[in-house]
Amino acid sequence: MKCRYNRGMDLSTKSFRTADAGQLAAALQDARHYTLSLFDRFAEAGYDDAARLPYLPIINPPLWELGHTAWFAEWYILRAATSSHPAAANGACLLARGDDWFDSNLVPHRTRWALDLPSTGALRTYCSEVLDRALDKLSRCGNDDAALYPYRLALAHEDMHGEAFFYTLQTLGLAAPARPRAHAPGRSLAQPGGSITLGWTAEQGFAFDNEQAPQRVHVPAFVIDTALVTNAQYLDFMEDGGYQQARYWTPAGTAWLMQQERASPRYWERGGDGWRVRRFGQPLTVAPAEPVRHVSLYEAQAFCAWAGRRLPTEAEWQFAATSGVPGFGWGQLWEWTCSPFLPFPGFEAGAYREYSAPWFETHQVLRGASFATPARFASPVFRNFYRPERDDIFCGFRTCAL
Repeated sequence: MKCRYNRGMDLSTKSFRTADAGQLAAALQDARHYTLSLFDRFAEAGYDDAARLPYLPIINPPLWELGHTAWFAEWYILRAATSSHPAAANGACLLARGDDWFDSNLVPHRTRWALDLPSTGALRTYCSEVLDRALDKLSRCGNDDAALYPYRLALAHEDMHGEAFFYTLQTLGLAAPARPRAHAPGRSLAQPGGSITLGWTAEQGFAFDNEQAPQRVHVPAFVIDTALVTNAQYLDFMEDGGYQQARYWTPAGTAWLMQQERASPRYWERGGDGWRVRRFGQPLTVAPAEPVRHVSLYEAQAFCAWAGRRLPTEAEWQFAATSGVPGFGWGQLWEWTCSPFLPFPGFEAGAYREYSAPWFETHQVLRGASFATPARFASPVFRNFYRPERDDIFCGFRTCAL
């Protein structure tokens, strides 16, 4: 397959997983600045008022999400919680009703639209106060991994919510910051296979609970594309009746397709001069060489069935990404794999108990990063995960030979 890709970020930036106290201080400030700059886009459109925001099960009200992000940092850093259990924190929240408003374990998703939240100005002040106190505490903190764990956790959490803000802008058709792009040709790459370690350990720095209890696995030889499937390639699938031919779709994919009445990727629409795609509210001509994005797992699987290819396993993806072979580009979009999200043997839930455990078996692993992912967060070992029907996130896919 001929594909093109974009690195999309400088991955040499210090990883949050091993960042020291000084690096974490800079990163926490950068993350909060970015969160607020994205939030401003919602506020300018009047969407800081949940009453003016349409209810959608795939997003949160921006004002709630802003408060939740700061609350999470307060919970683990300032209140020194060692768990997400409601009784695990020390002391009271800086906001009198903060736990009732922003603890995602206590506030069902739909309820977030009806909360009597503080004003935008009050929550901005809360965000500033939490960050100032966290930085002060960090300045007196040692550099061992145990002491830095809550800061790394809060930074990772804010970076993930920052990316959620970014794709919510896309969902609502609002403007977002421009991101530079560059493209380079791709090809299929034969990999000899071998042994790799899936996962990460706390001894190596910060580790998410689903990465721990690392597993040494053997990866048989395989052939993988060096870049993601492009719009042009996906359009060939569409024009060949890919959405109309049931033989390409799994039973779950067929059920999803019937519910969606979909015949193209999310945000694509017919124009007088061909296909167009909406990017943050602006209709643009589909760029043939760009990776196709906003496709569900089901669409990726159907394309593979049509093309006589398959999705990589997460072990194959990691092997290729860490092999050091020139030409394997990643970092423009999160990439679907064929691996369901499952715990490694010996899994134990971490302090943030609900991060992984509730989603095993119902979610699918994605690897890589997207153009909206902070460089410090990008890692070839990180296991992202979403439900198979999600297509609002910045996701794409590459294929392997059968």
